[in-house]
Amino acid sequence: MRRVIFLWLPRFATDRVTRPGDPHADARDRPFALTAETGAAATLHAVNRAAEAAGVFAGMPLTDARAVRPALRVGPATPAADVAALGALATWATRYTPWTALDGPGDGGEAGLWLDITGCAHLFGGEDALARDLRQRVLALGLSAVRVGLADTQGAAWAAARFLADDGGDPPGVALLPEGAQRQLLMGLPVEALRLPPETVETLRRLGLRRIGDLATLPRAPLTARLGPAVTQRLDQALGREPEPFTPRPPVVPWRETLAFPEPIGRSEDILGAAEALCRALRPRLERAGKGARRLLLELMRVDGTRLHRMFGTSRPVRDPAALTRLFRETLDGLDVGFGIEAMALTLTAVEPFGSEQPALVSGAGAGDDTAAGEARLAPLLDRLRARLGPDRVVRPAPRPSHWPETAVTIAERTPAGAPAIWPATAPRPPRLLAPEPVEVLADGTPPARFRWRRHTWCVARAEGPERIAPEWWHDAAPPPPTCVRDLWRIEDSDGHRLWLAREPGSGWTVRGVFP
Repeated sequence: MRRVIFLWLPRFATDRVTRPGDPHADARDRPFALTAETGAAATLHAVNRAAEAAGVFAGMPLTDARAVRPALRVGPATPAADVAALGALATWATRYTPWTALDGPGDGGEAGLWLDITGCAHLFGGEDALARDLRQRVLALGLSAVRVGLADTQGAAWAAARFLADDGGDPPGVALLPEGAQRQLLMGLPVEALRLPPETVETLRRLGLRRIGDLATLPRAPLTARLGPAVTQRLDQALGREPEPFTPRPPVVPWRETLAFPEPIGRSEDILGAAEALCRALRPRLERAGKGARRLLLELMRVDGTRLHRMFGTSRPVRDPAALTRLFRETLDGLDVGFGIEAMALTLTAVEPFGSEQPALVSGAGAGDDTAAGEARLAPLLDRLRARLGPDRVVRPAPRPSHWPETAVTIAERTPAGAPAIWPATAPRPPRLLAPEPVEVLADGTPPARFRWRRHTWCVARAEGPERIAPEWWHDAAPPPPTCVRDLWRIEDSDGHRLWLAREPGSGWTVRGVFP
């Protein structure tokens, strides 16, 4: 007997962006909605439980929702990201069955998954245990509303998840219909449980047909003539009279190769040779897909049953087995193989498009060519350093969107394969910034004509400025006062030494940096 699960996620869109670590995590328990543009106005695409309790519903114009709940927090709806996240969840659900399919995301931010678990339930201790485990694991992923329906047909499972599963039931949030029992249990459900279009449901209600049982007793021919074949088709599919095709998602073939040895190995040369063989096995697939490896996981299975893991990354997509093997060599220090390694596996946990590069026909053809060639030459060294020292030990300075010099640079992972950092054009900056060091003004001026700093008297021969920096008002809860500005001057004394002077209202002159 075929058995199907429908996993219903009524608040998938809002749950996805309010999980811990997500953009709106702090709004999880507050009224929150996702908006979509409808013509010239914004409407609510999805709302969380707190917003619904406050009287805000999906489909409302944003202006009306603000009138009902002025403190409503909103964010933009991203349907493409919802589809990608649901696809990732379907891939995760293959732990229960290889046959999974998507339902949605749909109106109101809801979504669902189909799982054909025929012949799989006994692997998890039975259908009840499987359904409980599925729901608990999905809740642990950060989704707040999860309903599970299990039945002989897709239609019955869909109806059970939406109309029979209850958090207060036993088991909570799960509706399990025994084999062959869907007819008896579906008869009392509303006609909405048949997956009919809203206009068809409205027509049925006007005719006084509110329950599935009301439809099941009617003659087929008049019903089909009045409402079309969809009503009887959905009824027959739910009751198992008419088969419904199940189209599973194509399996995701992992970037993984394994190698088992007839006898355990333990020498570094043998391990490196096996690692290179795994890389060579993956290379044809990478070439066909136009991809290169960015993150790799090497697993070594010892004869005592334990596993050793070595993970590392590359600065740019790589598929050359020799280059990857050199990185493996850097990770073998301190490797305890015990009584030997009986199998190895290589998994590419991240791949990216492999960009072919054409060297310049003429040396020095352009600055861009020099930069690209330099990055290409630098990448193998960076990869070896990261493999030896750790991925977080090799970093680079990166621009940060800030006008203030002390916060305009951040530390980022060294990844030349990504888009090059674009440094904003600014006035010259000293390579070394100082904490504000006050100066003693000896001769007034703007900047001061003479001052004392670090027990040395400076006589200003040349000055350039001011460069005025205003506060970043968009980062503050309240607009800053107009006096919160900083004027910067580049000065040079009679001996050619250059300093960076700053003046802020109420704090006098300070040295902020030294130019070479």
